[in-house]
Order: sequence, then C-alpha cells, then structure tokens
Amino acid sequence: MSVDVETVDLATNADEWNRYVERSDETNPFYRAEALRAQAEETGTAVHALAGFKGQEAVGLFPIFVLEKGPFSAAFSPPPRSWSCYLGPAMLNVDKLKRRKVDRRTERFIEGCLEWLDESVSPIYCKFTTAEFDDLRSFVWSDYDVRPGYTYVVDLEGDEDDLIGRFSSDARNNIRSAPGDVVVEEGDGDDVEAIVEQVARRYESQDRPFQLSPSYVRSLYESLPDGALRPYVCRTNGEFRGGILVLETDRTRYRWQGGVKVDDDVDVAVNDVLDWAVMRDGLRAGIERYDLVGAGVPSINRYKAKFNPRLETHFTITGGAYGIDTLIDRYQKFF
Repeated sequence: MSVDVETVDLATNADEWNRYVERSDETNPFYRAEALRAQAEETGTAVHALAGFKGQEAVGLFPIFVLEKGPFSAAFSPPPRSWSCYLGPAMLNVDKLKRRKVDRRTERFIEGCLEWLDESVSPIYCKFTTAEFDDLRSFVWSDYDVRPGYTYVVDLEGDEDDLIGRFSSDARNNIRSAPGDVVVEEGDGDDVEAIVEQVARRYESQDRPFQLSPSYVRSLYESLPDGALRPYVCRTNGEFRGGILVLETDRTRYRWQGGVKVDDDVDVAVNDVLDWAVMRDGLRAGIERYDLVGAGVPSINRYKAKFNPRLETHFTITGGAYGIDTLIDRYQKFF
C-alpha cells in the first residue's frame, strides 16, 4: 500500500495534527499547530502541514513554509527569521517495524512530499533543517544537497553527583561556589521577553543582525502547553542577570535562546548555574537529553564542551537555483 500525502488544515484540525506530533519521537514543540501558525505569521510565510497516511494510520509529518516574492516561491522548514532550531520531516508509528518496512515508508513519504511540493508550489529554492530525522537518502536520490551540521548533547543519566562530576573542574567550581544570593528559577512571560532582549543587546554589541521579536517568543510561550517552553532566569538580590529559553519534549530539553555573555561586573558564572539548573531539573523529571543547540562556533564551543557533551549531527537539505541561498541569507539579515 502506498503512502498518501495530505495537507492538514491547522485552523480546523489543530488537535488532530498535535496528536500526531505527540506520537512522534522526531518532533519538538515547534511542530505543534500553534507554533506553526505563529512562525508563519511572524515570517510572512504560508504554512502547509503535510501528513503521510498508510490507510488511516499517520506515518509522517512535514511542515513546509512557502515564501513568495513576485512570481517566485521558496520553501523552508523552518522558515527564515523564525530562529526555530529544527523542523523538516518526522516519522511516527514506525518503532515496531522491521528495517525494510521503515525504509519503504520513509522513502514513499518523502517522495510524496516532494511531489506535492513540485506540483503545488514549484519552488525555485528549498531549505530544510532536520534533527531527529536522519534518513536523508530520498533527498539525495532526488538531487537535493545534504550537508551535516553539528550540535552538542549532554546525556542526563545517573544521579546529580554523577552528572556534575562529568563537567570540567571550572564548571563544577563555578556551580558549587555560587553566592547565596544567586537564585535560578523558572520565570514568566515578562522574563521570556527579558531574555530575548538581552540576546538582542548582545548581538547588537557585536554588530550582528538579530530579528527575533520578544512579542513573538512570548506568544509562543503563552500558546504552547505548559512546560513546552521554559524561561530559566538567574537573579542576584532579586535583579535579573541572565536567562535561557528551554524547549522541552518527553525526552529532550533544547537550549534554544539565551545564555549569552553577561556584564563583566556580575560576580557569578551566570550561564554555568543556569545550564546546571536546566540539566538538574531535567534529570529529576526523567528527561534523557539536553541539546545545547549548536556546535559550529569555536568560541561558543569551548563553553559548551565543558559539560562533557556528545557531538551529534543534524542536516541541512537544500535544492534549487544556484545563488538563491545567498539572496535568502541577505533577506534574513536585512528584512
């Protein structure tokens, strides 16, 4: 039996789509209907929620965002300027299948999505960034370019002493010697905006573009289920010092935004105590992994590596006209 690819109407069938998202081990909160709609509105794109079915059983999901400029269209997942970490295709209901059946379902699902894309959008350029989905062969066979990216992942296993014992000595010392007036806690919507604004100031100080809107991120925080987006904040004497926005699934926490270098006059290793709190609380909750989201910038890698993470790959899939990716990058930076 073939895999039929359909578009799910997120306005009328959001609950149905979210049930599929929750059944997949390859998704994150950005896949949820409310997050897809927010990303589309923020980026001026149209979202198409593709789902693959084998009979009545859902087997795959692929949210695609279409950007139209004049007569041309481009397809993304995630969309430009959303700052979403990973999207792309995700499979579900394949855990108990043998390898041959998994391969066949995956190939047919991706082929169906690419056929829909060619017939319904006919984009001149495509760019998809995946995480948990790692069978990219169908894209390669369809002449897409597939390139690896890298991230660090900390396994949240053992007890708290085991976990912190795997950190570098300076990380352990920074965490254990934090002054008594240092408080790390989950914040609220105001703290979400404060974290984004702090990141924006850091980018501005480096003359780097940063278009992430505090109101957009707050809308995600308020529309997603409780616990899907957690603002961890560090305060000293009640004053905000820094924070990290953490995305969460049943098995993974993602270090999405925040954790930037703070003012030099703060006499505490703010990011060390923040990351430790995120990992410690995740361990207590039975979360398996902490994805530090990125391992491609040497100066930042040195900080992240002190938590003794594993190096993992994700993938960027591109296709289309030569040079269009440069134009898209300029669009992201200046518009």
